[in-house]
Amino acid sequence: MSLSDIIDRIHAEEKRVGRELGSTRLIAVSKVQPNERVVAVLKAGHRLFGENKVQEAAGKWPALRERFDGVRVHLLGPLQTNKARQAMGLFEAIHSLDRPKLAKTLARLAQEIGQCPDLFIQVNTGEEPQKAGVLPADADAFIAEARALDLPVVGLMCIPPADEEPSLHFALLRKIAERNGVVGLSMGMSADFEQAVAMGATHVRVGSAIFGARDYG
Repeated sequence: MSLSDIIDRIHAEEKRVGRELGSTRLIAVSKVQPNERVVAVLKAGHRLFGENKVQEAAGKWPALRERFDGVRVHLLGPLQTNKARQAMGLFEAIHSLDRPKLAKTLARLAQEIGQCPDLFIQVNTGEEPQKAGVLPADADAFIAEARALDLPVVGLMCIPPADEEPSLHFALLRKIAERNGVVGLSMGMSADFEQAVAMGATHVRVGSAIFGARDYG
């Protein structure tokens, strides 16, 4: 499948459910992809990418930004507080704000630096013990806490359990967002991005469907 195929499918789904064309942003998830694949997608005109690790992004994107104008990179994976300062200089958005300690660290750094990436709060909609994210029951309070710290909370993010119907989790995330007046919804990956678009995703995170299988070698 190509980048243009994915974009066509997103637009077709937006049209089917009556959403404005182009209201879903496609994040090309470039983690552990060889540089030549990433460059091919950049040459095709795509400019929004996602990375899972601060270190990998730091080794990849500064040079690519020099070659290509208008690149935006979002952090999708978990963020350790000791990497927060570096992350704030590397990413336009962080999709994995998931605990009070990280919120306080980002708020302190934002005051010091004078700016902050857009933030998505990760919600563990499946309540899976191995996954990061605030529990659905705690989401309202955590959103309020992050806002009280003057953090730019623009959205919520979730990764549904692999063995459950993703639409149920997308619906739950949307419900939490609506009652808190949060607009952004980062949800949907290669296998379920069309369902996410139908449920109102503002950002879908697609990797292998664009780049091919990842090379963890």
